[in-house]
Amino acid sequence: MATAVIIKHPNSGMIKIGYYGFSWTYLFFGWFVPLFRGELGVAALHMLFSIITLGLWQIIVAFLYNRQYMTRMFMNGWVLADSEGNNEMAAQRLGVVLPKRGRK
Repeated sequence: MATAVIIKHPNSGMIKIGYYGFSWTYLFFGWFVPLFRGELGVAALHMLFSIITLGLWQIIVAFLYNRQYMTRMFMNGWVLADSEGNNEMAAQRLGVVLPKRGRK
C-alpha cells in the first residue's frame, strides 16, 4: 500500500503529494499513471514495455514505480516537506538521507 508524503520544490514553492510503497494505482492503470503525473516520456516508455511484455511489466513495476517517481522528483530538486516523522519514514523507505538540521 502506498503512503503519501508532501514534497515541495524550494525554488518555486510548489507543493505536491508524493508516494512510497506498492502502487495499486500503477497495477490497475499502468502507463496512464506517469501520463497523468505529467511524465510523457516515461509514460510512452512504460506503454511500449507493457505492450511488449503483454502486461507483465505492470505487475513488476507496481512494486517499483513510486520509488522511481520520487527519485525523479528528488533529482529535479524536490524535497520532503511533511512532518518530521513522516519525512524520516519516507526517507528510510526510499533510501535517501535527510539533511541534518542545525541546532539553535
